[in-house]
Amino acid sequence: MTSKDEIAVVVTTEHRGVFFGRIPGPGLPVLHPADAKAVTLAGAQMCVYWSEDVRGVLGLAATGPSAQCKVTPPVPSLTVTEVTAVMEASPEAVKAWEARPWR
Repeated sequence: MTSKDEIAVVVTTEHRGVFFGRIPGPGLPVLHPADAKAVTLAGAQMCVYWSEDVRGVLGLAATGPSAQCKVTPPVPSLTVTEVTAVMEASPEAVKAWEARPWR
């Protein structure tokens, strides 16, 4: 699967998990957490801690984690359960996530 076949997303869960990864892209049905309580992410990472300068979970999708955040290394695939939100990540956010900040 190429990057243009995928959409980079930030996913939140009922247990306060915040994950970044890629899901199949355009041409497939839109994922609605109410309909699908689980999502499988390719290249999944978890934000263990985000700093105030990120401005919350939506900031992780808009601008990505900053140098003060703690982001895990990626795993090839992860199925996240009890999904509460799926947000498309901006190109700027993707670059920041892929930098994997961890102090």
